Amino acid sequence: MRFPTIPLAATLLALTTAAAAASADDGALLVRNGHVLTMDPQTGDLPRADVLVRDGRIVAVGPDLDPGDARVIDAAGAYVLPGFVDTHSHLYTTTMRGQFRNADGAYFDTAEALAPSMTPDDVRIAMHVGALELLDGGITTTGDFFDNVRTPAHGEAGLQALDAAGIRAVLYYGGPDKSTRHPIDVEHLSALAAARGAEARVRMGLAWRLPRDRDDADNWAMRMHERDTARALGLPVQVHVSVEPGPIFDALIARDLLAPDLSLVHATDATPAQLQALETAGGALSLTPISEHRVGYGPTRIDHFAAVRRQGLGIDGNALAGRGDMFAIMRLAALTWSGEARDETVVDPRALLDLATRRGADALGLGAITGTLVPGKRADLQVIAADSLQMAGFGGGDPAALLVYSASPADVRTVIVDGVLVKADGALVDVDLPQLREAAQQSARALLEGRAPR
Repeated sequence: MRFPTIPLAATLLALTTAAAAASADDGALLVRNGHVLTMDPQTGDLPRADVLVRDGRIVAVGPDLDPGDARVIDAAGAYVLPGFVDTHSHLYTTTMRGQFRNADGAYFDTAEALAPSMTPDDVRIAMHVGALELLDGGITTTGDFFDNVRTPAHGEAGLQALDAAGIRAVLYYGGPDKSTRHPIDVEHLSALAAARGAEARVRMGLAWRLPRDRDDADNWAMRMHERDTARALGLPVQVHVSVEPGPIFDALIARDLLAPDLSLVHATDATPAQLQALETAGGALSLTPISEHRVGYGPTRIDHFAAVRRQGLGIDGNALAGRGDMFAIMRLAALTWSGEARDETVVDPRALLDLATRRGADALGLGAITGTLVPGKRADLQVIAADSLQMAGFGGGDPAALLVYSASPADVRTVIVDGVLVKADGALVDVDLPQLREAAQQSARALLEGRAPR
């Protein structure tokens, strides 16, 4: 029997929305005396500097800035970086955590069995919890591939969750399968996109699927209508290149569908010619090492994709990855790179930080807004403390390897998104964690109770 609508959901959303509104009135912020990794190629690192934020933007970066009336955040002895950018996720699966049990519960079978039971409340809770988990670990931007929009209410619930959490996002709006049974509601997508505007913190995109039967003319006609609608609206598009990576990639090339507004996900087995076609078209690439390893797509070796300039790293859903942890993603990418090459010297930790920040923002089409700490960008940043035991023993020099191999979400002390403080002194701001956990547990139990028969 399916549980009724979860009463905690509306309360939780109202509390978090009110907290976000209150934070937005806090005014200017000065992050003081940190080791600032701007991730801007021209500016580089500033070993002791401040970052001044006003009206949601970075207005100055440098030593000994005058705080004026700004709230001062002490970053002495810590590292100040742009917030991480998760280029691909499925946050609605957050409340499926622990159900992907390998031989006793493969990811695709389990997710496809549980997803139909999700109500809009279930979606809201899962995506809210998932987004807050990302923020807690220093991820300030996510590209969420929401391919479980079963009704307009589901789509709106996902948007409400991301808005309330305070994260920057592109919500890629999509349907639950590759057949013609569940076409995307392009009218609803159009209405949501029009209501959001180009400057919204949470923007719309299209979660696109290609036909499983690539000779199905009716399916292609439906898919091209979706694609044409997104293009007319100026929306970015993401599409998976997985399961049958070669034929799917080739279908995109043959139909001349690669373009700057298109981002491919999981092109683990892509050939040099396919990658060069993506680069020539100006398209983007999202790599998700943990999930790609977990579901058996093969090792994600970063240097294999060097031909594509616009690329970034993704979580691919906190439940599938185990947790929303960009540090773990970077570390696995580094280890796979050196392990496959049988040479530890090939790895460049700074390049991995770049993929997790500046290049990830470029891959999502947000490079003019976020990804580096320079005046004019929106203020999305994190402060990573160096006072834990796992960070102890660093004598100096370039901290990139320290951050990639040693840091974890527990070291993220402060997170700011769009100039709003969402994590301070190591804790999320105005988030009722016991209530959040209880809402997630109720929803997760309800999914198991109401799962579709296999």
